[in-house]
Amino acid sequence: MSNAWKIYMLAVVSFLVGTSEFIIAGILDKVAGDIGVTVSAAGQLITVFSLAYAFGTPVLMAITSRLERRKLLIYSLAVFVLGNAVAVLLPGFEFLIASRIVLALSTGVFVVTALTVASKLAPPDKKGSAIATLVMGFSTSLIVGVPLGRVIASVYNWKLIFGGIGVLALFAILAVSLVIPKTGSEEPVPLRKQLALLKESRIVVALAITFFWIAGYSIAYTYISPFLLTVTGMSEKGVSIGLFAFGIASLIGSKLGGYGTDKWGVPRTLIGGMLMHAAALVLLSLAAHSPAAVFPILMLWAFSAWSSGPTQQYYLLSLAPEASGIMLSLNTSVLQLAMAAGAGIGGVVAEQASLTSISWIGAAGVAIAAATAAVSLGLTRSRSRSLRKPQEKSLRKAGA
Repeated sequence: MSNAWKIYMLAVVSFLVGTSEFIIAGILDKVAGDIGVTVSAAGQLITVFSLAYAFGTPVLMAITSRLERRKLLIYSLAVFVLGNAVAVLLPGFEFLIASRIVLALSTGVFVVTALTVASKLAPPDKKGSAIATLVMGFSTSLIVGVPLGRVIASVYNWKLIFGGIGVLALFAILAVSLVIPKTGSEEPVPLRKQLALLKESRIVVALAITFFWIAGYSIAYTYISPFLLTVTGMSEKGVSIGLFAFGIASLIGSKLGGYGTDKWGVPRTLIGGMLMHAAALVLLSLAAHSPAAVFPILMLWAFSAWSSGPTQQYYLLSLAPEASGIMLSLNTSVLQLAMAAGAGIGGVVAEQASLTSISWIGAAGVAIAAATAAVSLGLTRSRSRSLRKPQEKSLRKAGA
């Protein structure tokens, strides 16, 4: 079997584990109704997942750094099966929270390890494509997994989704053990070295862009299903179609974001995309009661929100090209923290104010991200100029 197919197989498994993360937003009202908690309380299942992912993954990756990579993929999937079993078999909100923590830790370890394995399986000139294929697999869970989960939860029971994911993960363990070759362990990166980048203010400001952008997005997206059902008045079928359209638009936005970064540069693509994102969330509030108007706005929101993804990753890597792995790891942790913060804030807003307010608050978060991006890009330009000046001086002296 060629290595390309092995990478695609890892991407399919990434889709599976990604669905376990994103699915809750699509079925939040079903889960809340079934276990007898409010929608805002159920939203904290996303907060818990994101916090466990953000803080647990770097620690677990450091602890398991000397473990052979194929074994680590298999072990993480075995724990993932256990997490799904807890969600299906054990009743009550407490066990569901425990399930989310187990799923978050196993998902984080699998995704990071799969990225490492994919880059080693790919030839030197295809490493970027291999990583992009895995990221695409994870992202596709938002496009297909979430609306499909909504349909299954509507027809049957939401627990069936986690049962199905757990069974498929057993097949994934078999596939990984048969297909993926043994891959050497990693040299551990001390936490001190990982956090050393945070001493640079320009990197902290750049990571703050990710935080405000994703927090603003998460405030609204976490509660999108109850919003569409109760505020917009969509039917079950309408919500499923809306979530599917949202996923398709996010994929197109991500593709255009990559193209725009090359064609128009980071400042225009990043700030322009975020301003459009904030505007889409404001429009969502203004047109909240009209299903016909909300549908295209949902697509505009998804398109603009995910157009920032490739651009922001490219920008962060350009700030520390010599530490790209650490930079991506920090960005993932900040992204998960932002998801947690957004879900938490959205829950308070939905409980204390109204579901209609979530998109206004989300828009404010994204607008702060756009302003932070402008400040960050300004700092980067100033630093570039200050680094150029001594070089120009020495060149003039050499010419003289």
